[in-house]
Amino acid sequence: MGNTRAEAAYLRALAAFKTPTLDLLHGRYAPFVVAVLSVVFTPDRPTVAVSDAHAEVAEILDELRAAGYEGDDRPLPTGTAREICRYWVRVGWLAPQIDGDTEVYRLTAHAVGALEITGRTGGGRTRVSNSRVRTLLEAVERLAGSAETDPARRLARLIEERDALDAEIVRLEHGDQPPVDDEELLEEAENILHLSRELPADFTRVAESIKAMQRDVVADLRRDVRPTGEVLREYLERGQHVMQSTPEGRAFAGALRLIGDPERIDDLTEQLHSLVSRPFAQLMDAQQRDELDAIGRRVELGVQEVLTAQRRASHVITGQVRTHDPIRDRQVDDLLRDVMSGLQAWTQGAARDAPVEPVRDLPAADIGHLRQSVSDIRPPGAPAPLTDADDEAEFMDADTRAWGGPRYAELEAYVLGLGERFDLGAAFEGAGDDTRRPVDLLGLLEIAHRNGMSEGDDVSVVEALRPDGTTRRFAFGSVTARTAKESDDE
Repeated sequence: MGNTRAEAAYLRALAAFKTPTLDLLHGRYAPFVVAVLSVVFTPDRPTVAVSDAHAEVAEILDELRAAGYEGDDRPLPTGTAREICRYWVRVGWLAPQIDGDTEVYRLTAHAVGALEITGRTGGGRTRVSNSRVRTLLEAVERLAGSAETDPARRLARLIEERDALDAEIVRLEHGDQPPVDDEELLEEAENILHLSRELPADFTRVAESIKAMQRDVVADLRRDVRPTGEVLREYLERGQHVMQSTPEGRAFAGALRLIGDPERIDDLTEQLHSLVSRPFAQLMDAQQRDELDAIGRRVELGVQEVLTAQRRASHVITGQVRTHDPIRDRQVDDLLRDVMSGLQAWTQGAARDAPVEPVRDLPAADIGHLRQSVSDIRPPGAPAPLTDADDEAEFMDADTRAWGGPRYAELEAYVLGLGERFDLGAAFEGAGDDTRRPVDLLGLLEIAHRNGMSEGDDVSVVEALRPDGTTRRFAFGSVTARTAKESDDE
């Protein structure tokens, strides 16, 4: 016989109150927990270093105790800040993780949901407004339109929407724009705040579902005894499509098509900045205006959190698959089970203050005989020396030496025939095609600097010729150089 409606409702309520979300709100120190988590973790600070979190929780405790907030009606937890935070980790309100080289805390989806509930409860009135009802009706209308299978009805709906837009355009073209009441705009803003408060928990829930899937995949992989090739194909596929592996991930992938574009986030941020500066925004308190202005940032951080979890899960799954060794994994599992069973047997019979003898060294491997080789490790002879003969060089397509560095020998022989002094630009222009490459200009300048040169105020312009026939023009300060290096006693 099935459960009655009352029994089913009661069972659902029992399950709900066993979740960390309602457990946090129902606990004795719930006001303190909510206050601390909302102060330490903000939309712009989703993760906090463990050491910083311990220090801040301790500071908050000291401030509240100094202000007299301690007693039966306003209780504060006992113990150190570290013990308090570790307890929050055990009950599922905080999640530790490694960010780079630092261990950090982040709020779990249960903690974010609890903060949202308290924020909505203490954040002002919740009204059955025109904006909220219209949002519901529009959502139902969109759902009905998407589920409609009759093309004629869908076409009629689209024509009706187009006629309404055309009528609105005509009214605006004729200047018929009735003013919008500030109270109406305030209702719209409050509805936006109401909707946005659910986003952080949704994003965190998606990230946690991906991490849970990652843990399940790794656990399944360690228990998998199939051939390695088959395991590789399946689990690499799951790692590459990790976003499609959970219902939350698939839903987020659909939403990402709307909010994943950076331009869309920028447009949202600009629109929110503009709304905060409008006159109706002055009817909101400062906290509501800040919350409205931060919606774009909250969406951006939520998307980043989910994508980071996706990348980390893909990396972990891929790394586990690449190092998958069923025999070794079973050996490690057997060893760990032996250690745990040995520890359990020892704790049952040993006294609480019994000393534990540490393992000071590991047993050495028993190697009976090493392979020996009598071959000479020295090479049979030295390699043949390199040759400088140009006629022995072989090239596949073309002589690539033309693209090498400056031809110093040809340049120095050319400079000796230019007289006692020469202009560098004129000398380069008069050189042969083989020594008029861009690198040869640098080589000629190096020779001039070595022999002694002086710079003038004029500008020399030369045209270099590449080996492929293309040219390039260079401009530089005029240089007059000597043909040979000046002697020290000259």
